[in-house]
Amino acid sequence: MNSPTDAVALASAEVVLAKKGRSFHWARRLLGKTHAANATRLYGFCRHLDDIADEATSAEFGRAKLEAASRDIAAGFSVDPVIRDGIRLMEACRIPPAIAQQLITGLVSDLDPVRVLDEAALLRYCYRAAGTVGVMMCGVLDVSEPAAFVHAIDLGIAMQLTNICRDISADASMDRRYLPASLIGEMVPAELIAPAAAKKPMLRESVATLLTLADRYYASGECGLSYLPLCARSGMLVAGRVYRAIGTQLRARDCDFWTGRLAVTDRRKAALTAGALIGAPCRKSFWLKPAGHDAALHAALRGLPCVGTSHATG
Repeated sequence: MNSPTDAVALASAEVVLAKKGRSFHWARRLLGKTHAANATRLYGFCRHLDDIADEATSAEFGRAKLEAASRDIAAGFSVDPVIRDGIRLMEACRIPPAIAQQLITGLVSDLDPVRVLDEAALLRYCYRAAGTVGVMMCGVLDVSEPAAFVHAIDLGIAMQLTNICRDISADASMDRRYLPASLIGEMVPAELIAPAAAKKPMLRESVATLLTLADRYYASGECGLSYLPLCARSGMLVAGRVYRAIGTQLRARDCDFWTGRLAVTDRRKAALTAGALIGAPCRKSFWLKPAGHDAALHAALRGLPCVGTSHATG
Protein backbone atom coordinates (compact mmCIF):
# COMPACT_ATOMS: atom_id res chain seq x y z
CA MET A 1 0.00 0.00 0.00
CA ASN A 2 1.60 3.26 -1.11
CA SER A 3 -0.29 5.91 0.87
CA PRO A 4 -3.18 6.54 3.28
CA THR A 5 -5.21 7.66 0.25
CA ASP A 6 -4.64 4.26 -1.38
CA ALA A 7 -5.70 2.56 1.86
CA VAL A 8 -8.99 4.46 1.90
CA ALA A 9 -9.62 3.57 -1.75
CA LEU A 10 -8.84 -0.08 -1.04
CA ALA A 11 -11.21 -0.22 1.94
CA SER A 12 -14.02 1.19 -0.19
CA ALA A 13 -13.27 -1.21 -3.06
CA GLU A 14 -13.22 -4.15 -0.62
CA VAL A 15 -16.83 -3.46 0.32
CA VAL A 16 -17.90 -3.29 -3.33
CA LEU A 17 -16.01 -6.46 -4.25
CA ALA A 18 -17.47 -8.47 -1.38
CA LYS A 19 -20.99 -7.41 -2.35
CA LYS A 20 -20.87 -7.47 -6.15
CA GLY A 21 -17.89 -9.54 -7.25
CA ARG A 22 -18.17 -12.79 -5.34
CA SER A 23 -16.31 -14.96 -7.85
CA PHE A 24 -13.24 -12.72 -7.92
CA HIS A 25 -13.51 -12.03 -4.21
CA TRP A 26 -13.00 -15.76 -3.72
CA ALA A 27 -10.11 -16.13 -6.17
CA ARG A 28 -8.31 -13.00 -4.97
CA ARG A 29 -7.23 -14.87 -1.85
CA LEU A 30 -4.65 -16.67 -3.96
CA LEU A 31 -2.92 -13.47 -5.10
CA GLY A 32 -0.06 -11.89 -3.17
CA LYS A 33 -0.93 -9.01 -0.84
CA THR A 34 0.10 -6.18 -3.18
CA HIS A 35 -1.44 -7.77 -6.28
CA ALA A 36 -4.66 -8.53 -4.41
CA ALA A 37 -4.88 -4.94 -3.17
CA ASN A 38 -4.30 -3.44 -6.60
CA ALA A 39 -6.68 -5.90 -8.27
CA THR A 40 -9.35 -4.96 -5.72
CA ARG A 41 -8.85 -1.26 -6.43
CA LEU A 42 -9.12 -1.99 -10.15
CA TYR A 43 -12.37 -3.85 -9.57
CA GLY A 44 -13.74 -0.93 -7.57
CA PHE A 45 -12.83 1.50 -10.35
CA CYS A 46 -14.37 -0.62 -13.13
CA ARG A 47 -17.47 -1.38 -11.07
CA HIS A 48 -17.95 2.32 -10.37
CA LEU A 49 -17.96 3.05 -14.09
CA ASP A 50 -20.37 0.17 -14.66
CA ASP A 51 -22.71 1.49 -11.97
CA ILE A 52 -22.75 4.92 -13.61
CA ALA A 53 -24.24 3.25 -16.68
CA ASP A 54 -26.63 0.91 -14.86
CA GLU A 55 -27.90 3.44 -12.32
CA ALA A 56 -28.25 6.47 -14.59
CA THR A 57 -31.66 8.13 -14.36
CA SER A 58 -31.57 8.71 -18.12
CA ALA A 59 -29.40 7.76 -21.07
CA GLU A 60 -28.40 11.39 -21.52
CA PHE A 61 -27.30 11.73 -17.88
CA GLY A 62 -25.36 8.47 -17.95
CA ARG A 63 -23.68 9.37 -21.23
CA ALA A 64 -22.65 12.78 -19.91
CA LYS A 65 -21.15 11.27 -16.74
CA LEU A 66 -19.27 8.54 -18.61
CA GLU A 67 -17.94 10.98 -21.19
CA ALA A 68 -16.77 13.22 -18.34
CA ALA A 69 -15.01 10.22 -16.80
CA SER A 70 -13.31 9.51 -20.13
CA ARG A 71 -12.09 13.11 -20.33
CA ASP A 72 -10.82 12.91 -16.74
CA ILE A 73 -8.88 9.75 -17.54
CA ALA A 74 -7.31 11.43 -20.57
CA ALA A 75 -6.44 14.52 -18.47
CA GLY A 76 -5.09 12.47 -15.56
CA PHE A 77 -7.29 14.03 -12.86
CA SER A 78 -10.83 13.73 -11.53
CA VAL A 79 -12.84 15.20 -8.68
CA ASP A 80 -14.61 11.83 -8.38
CA PRO A 81 -12.60 9.97 -5.69
CA VAL A 82 -13.05 6.52 -7.25
CA ILE A 83 -12.04 7.67 -10.72
CA ARG A 84 -9.17 9.65 -9.22
CA ASP A 85 -7.91 6.48 -7.52
CA GLY A 86 -8.31 4.58 -10.78
CA ILE A 87 -6.16 7.17 -12.53
CA ARG A 88 -3.50 6.87 -9.81
CA LEU A 89 -3.58 3.10 -10.15
CA MET A 90 -3.27 3.24 -13.94
CA GLU A 91 -0.32 5.60 -13.68
CA ALA A 92 1.43 3.42 -11.09
CA CYS A 93 0.82 0.24 -13.12
CA ARG A 94 1.52 1.82 -16.52
CA ILE A 95 -1.94 1.06 -17.89
CA PRO A 96 -2.67 3.08 -21.06
CA PRO A 97 -5.66 5.41 -20.60
CA ALA A 98 -7.00 4.22 -23.97
CA ILE A 99 -7.84 0.83 -22.43
CA ALA A 100 -10.10 2.33 -19.76
CA GLN A 101 -11.63 4.59 -22.40
CA GLN A 102 -12.55 1.52 -24.46
CA LEU A 103 -14.31 0.13 -21.38
CA ILE A 104 -16.27 3.37 -21.16
CA THR A 105 -17.17 3.13 -24.86
CA GLY A 106 -18.72 -0.27 -24.15
CA LEU A 107 -20.63 1.10 -21.15
CA VAL A 108 -21.95 4.03 -23.18
CA SER A 109 -23.31 1.57 -25.74
CA ASP A 110 -25.40 -0.04 -22.97
CA LEU A 111 -27.28 3.22 -22.38
CA ASP A 112 -29.24 2.83 -25.60
CA PRO A 113 -31.48 -0.15 -26.42
CA VAL A 114 -29.12 -3.05 -27.19
CA ARG A 115 -29.74 -5.24 -30.22
CA VAL A 116 -26.59 -7.17 -31.15
CA LEU A 117 -26.42 -8.00 -34.84
CA ASP A 118 -23.98 -10.92 -35.03
CA GLU A 119 -21.20 -12.74 -33.21
CA ALA A 120 -18.54 -10.30 -34.44
CA ALA A 121 -20.44 -7.39 -32.88
CA LEU A 122 -20.90 -9.39 -29.69
CA LEU A 123 -17.17 -10.12 -29.46
CA ARG A 124 -16.34 -6.43 -29.91
CA TYR A 125 -18.71 -5.62 -27.09
CA CYS A 126 -17.17 -8.34 -24.89
CA TYR A 127 -13.71 -6.92 -25.62
CA ARG A 128 -14.82 -3.49 -24.41
CA ALA A 129 -16.79 -4.75 -21.41
CA ALA A 130 -14.26 -7.28 -20.10
CA GLY A 131 -11.29 -7.82 -22.43
CA THR A 132 -10.13 -4.33 -21.45
CA VAL A 133 -10.28 -5.36 -17.80
CA GLY A 134 -8.03 -8.29 -18.65
CA VAL A 135 -5.42 -5.92 -20.09
CA MET A 136 -5.68 -3.65 -17.05
CA MET A 137 -5.32 -6.69 -14.80
CA CYS A 138 -2.01 -7.42 -16.52
CA GLY A 139 -0.86 -4.00 -15.35
CA VAL A 140 -1.84 -4.53 -11.72
CA LEU A 141 -0.11 -7.93 -11.79
CA ASP A 142 3.11 -6.33 -13.09
CA VAL A 143 2.88 -7.95 -16.53
CA SER A 144 4.07 -5.69 -19.32
CA GLU A 145 4.87 -8.21 -22.06
CA PRO A 146 2.56 -7.38 -25.01
CA ALA A 147 2.20 -11.06 -25.92
CA ALA A 148 0.34 -11.58 -22.64
CA PHE A 149 -2.36 -9.05 -23.48
CA VAL A 150 -4.15 -11.11 -26.13
CA HIS A 151 -4.61 -13.99 -23.70
CA ALA A 152 -5.83 -11.61 -20.98
CA ILE A 153 -8.32 -10.19 -23.47
CA ASP A 154 -9.52 -13.71 -24.24
CA LEU A 155 -10.10 -14.58 -20.60
CA GLY A 156 -12.13 -11.40 -20.21
CA ILE A 157 -14.17 -12.17 -23.33
CA ALA A 158 -14.85 -15.70 -22.09
CA MET A 159 -16.11 -14.43 -18.74
CA GLN A 160 -18.31 -11.83 -20.41
CA LEU A 161 -19.84 -14.40 -22.74
CA THR A 162 -20.65 -16.55 -19.71
CA ASN A 163 -22.12 -13.55 -17.94
CA ILE A 164 -24.29 -12.74 -20.95
CA CYS A 165 -25.63 -16.29 -21.16
CA ARG A 166 -26.49 -16.32 -17.46
CA ASP A 167 -28.17 -12.90 -17.42
CA ILE A 168 -30.22 -12.96 -20.63
CA SER A 169 -33.54 -12.40 -18.86
CA ALA A 170 -32.17 -9.76 -16.47
CA ASP A 171 -30.56 -7.86 -19.35
CA ALA A 172 -33.77 -8.14 -21.35
CA SER A 173 -35.64 -6.39 -18.53
CA MET A 174 -33.28 -3.43 -19.17
CA ASP A 175 -34.06 -3.48 -22.92
CA ARG A 176 -30.79 -5.21 -23.78
CA ARG A 177 -30.52 -8.18 -26.13
CA TYR A 178 -26.98 -9.47 -26.41
CA LEU A 179 -28.01 -12.72 -28.10
CA PRO A 180 -27.11 -11.97 -31.72
CA ALA A 181 -29.80 -11.66 -34.38
CA SER A 182 -27.67 -14.03 -36.46
CA LEU A 183 -28.64 -16.74 -33.94
CA ILE A 184 -32.17 -15.83 -32.84
CA GLY A 185 -33.50 -13.43 -35.45
CA GLU A 186 -35.05 -10.13 -34.45
CA MET A 187 -36.53 -11.22 -31.14
CA VAL A 188 -37.15 -8.24 -28.88
CA PRO A 189 -35.91 -8.29 -25.27
CA ALA A 190 -39.40 -8.70 -23.82
CA GLU A 191 -39.60 -12.11 -25.54
CA LEU A 192 -36.51 -13.27 -23.62
CA ILE A 193 -37.82 -12.68 -20.12
CA ALA A 194 -40.33 -15.56 -20.24
CA PRO A 195 -39.87 -17.12 -23.70
CA ALA A 196 -42.70 -18.77 -25.56
CA ALA A 197 -42.45 -22.56 -25.67
CA ALA A 198 -41.97 -22.54 -29.43
CA LYS A 199 -38.88 -20.32 -29.08
CA LYS A 200 -37.16 -22.27 -26.31
CA PRO A 201 -35.36 -24.88 -28.48
CA MET A 202 -33.77 -22.14 -30.60
CA LEU A 203 -32.79 -20.15 -27.52
CA ARG A 204 -31.25 -23.20 -25.85
CA GLU A 205 -29.23 -23.91 -29.00
CA SER A 206 -28.09 -20.29 -29.20
CA VAL A 207 -26.92 -20.26 -25.58
CA ALA A 208 -25.08 -23.55 -26.15
CA THR A 209 -23.37 -21.99 -29.18
CA LEU A 210 -22.16 -19.02 -27.13
CA LEU A 211 -20.97 -21.22 -24.27
CA THR A 212 -18.96 -23.30 -26.74
CA LEU A 213 -17.50 -20.08 -28.12
CA ALA A 214 -16.64 -19.02 -24.57
CA ASP A 215 -14.77 -22.30 -24.06
CA ARG A 216 -12.39 -21.39 -26.90
CA TYR A 217 -11.60 -18.08 -25.21
CA TYR A 218 -11.20 -19.70 -21.78
CA ALA A 219 -8.66 -22.12 -23.28
CA SER A 220 -6.67 -19.25 -24.77
CA GLY A 221 -6.88 -17.32 -21.53
CA GLU A 222 -5.44 -20.24 -19.58
CA CYS A 223 -2.62 -20.56 -22.11
CA GLY A 224 -1.49 -17.07 -21.11
CA LEU A 225 -1.22 -17.78 -17.37
CA SER A 226 2.50 -18.47 -17.75
CA TYR A 227 3.08 -14.75 -18.41
CA LEU A 228 1.90 -13.93 -14.89
CA PRO A 229 4.07 -13.90 -11.78
CA LEU A 230 4.07 -17.39 -10.28
CA CYS A 231 2.15 -16.24 -7.18
CA ALA A 232 -0.66 -14.82 -9.38
CA ARG A 233 -1.18 -17.76 -11.75
CA SER A 234 -3.29 -19.88 -9.43
CA GLY A 235 -5.51 -16.95 -8.49
CA MET A 236 -6.35 -16.08 -12.08
CA LEU A 237 -6.79 -19.75 -12.99
CA VAL A 238 -9.30 -20.18 -10.17
CA ALA A 239 -11.12 -16.97 -11.15
CA GLY A 240 -11.57 -18.32 -14.67
CA ARG A 241 -12.58 -21.80 -13.51
CA VAL A 242 -15.18 -20.45 -11.08
CA TYR A 243 -16.74 -18.26 -13.75
CA ARG A 244 -16.63 -21.05 -16.30
CA ALA A 245 -18.56 -23.22 -13.83
CA ILE A 246 -21.57 -20.93 -14.34
CA GLY A 247 -21.67 -22.07 -17.96
CA THR A 248 -21.27 -25.69 -16.88
CA GLN A 249 -24.28 -25.35 -14.59
CA LEU A 250 -26.28 -23.64 -17.33
CA ARG A 251 -25.52 -26.52 -19.70
CA ALA A 252 -26.56 -28.98 -16.98
CA ARG A 253 -30.06 -27.55 -17.01
CA ASP A 254 -30.23 -27.62 -20.81
CA CYS A 255 -29.33 -23.93 -21.24
CA ASP A 256 -32.58 -22.89 -19.57
CA PHE A 257 -31.72 -19.30 -18.61
CA TRP A 258 -35.26 -18.14 -17.83
CA THR A 259 -35.95 -20.10 -14.63
CA GLY A 260 -33.58 -18.23 -12.33
CA ARG A 261 -30.11 -16.72 -12.09
CA LEU A 262 -27.32 -19.21 -11.48
CA ALA A 263 -24.55 -18.81 -8.90
CA VAL A 264 -21.61 -20.99 -7.91
CA THR A 265 -21.84 -22.08 -4.26
CA ASP A 266 -18.89 -21.72 -1.89
CA ARG A 267 -18.71 -25.51 -1.69
CA ARG A 268 -18.37 -25.74 -5.46
CA LYS A 269 -15.81 -22.91 -5.47
CA ALA A 270 -13.76 -24.82 -2.91
CA ALA A 271 -13.84 -27.96 -5.07
CA LEU A 272 -12.85 -25.99 -8.18
CA THR A 273 -10.04 -24.31 -6.27
CA ALA A 274 -8.68 -27.62 -5.01
CA GLY A 275 -8.87 -29.14 -8.47
CA ALA A 276 -7.10 -26.18 -10.05
CA LEU A 277 -4.33 -26.07 -7.45
CA ILE A 278 -3.69 -29.80 -7.67
CA GLY A 279 -3.87 -30.09 -11.45
CA ALA A 280 -2.36 -26.84 -12.70
CA PRO A 281 1.29 -27.54 -11.78
CA CYS A 282 1.12 -30.71 -13.87
CA ARG A 283 0.20 -28.81 -17.02
CA LYS A 284 2.92 -27.56 -19.35
CA SER A 285 0.98 -24.35 -20.07
CA PHE A 286 1.23 -23.35 -16.41
CA TRP A 287 5.00 -23.04 -16.78
CA LEU A 288 5.80 -22.49 -20.46
CA LYS A 289 4.71 -19.55 -22.57
CA PRO A 290 2.57 -20.44 -25.61
CA ALA A 291 4.14 -20.59 -29.05
CA GLY A 292 1.55 -18.16 -30.39
CA HIS A 293 -2.03 -17.00 -30.32
CA ASP A 294 -4.94 -18.15 -32.46
CA ALA A 295 -5.50 -15.14 -34.73
CA ALA A 296 -9.03 -16.30 -35.54
CA LEU A 297 -10.09 -15.40 -32.00
CA HIS A 298 -9.38 -11.73 -32.70
CA ALA A 299 -10.58 -11.50 -36.31
CA ALA A 300 -13.54 -9.37 -35.17
CA LEU A 301 -11.35 -7.15 -32.98
CA ARG A 302 -8.86 -5.76 -35.48
CA GLY A 303 -7.91 -2.16 -34.80
CA LEU A 304 -8.73 -2.21 -31.09
CA PRO A 305 -5.98 -1.49 -28.53
CA CYS A 306 -3.66 -4.40 -27.58
CA VAL A 307 -5.19 -6.66 -30.24
CA GLY A 308 -2.66 -8.34 -32.51
CA THR A 309 0.25 -7.66 -30.13
CA SER A 310 1.25 -11.33 -30.00
CA HIS A 311 2.75 -13.70 -32.56
CA ALA A 312 -0.35 -15.15 -34.17
CA THR A 313 -1.01 -18.61 -35.47
CA GLY A 314 -3.50 -19.55 -38.12
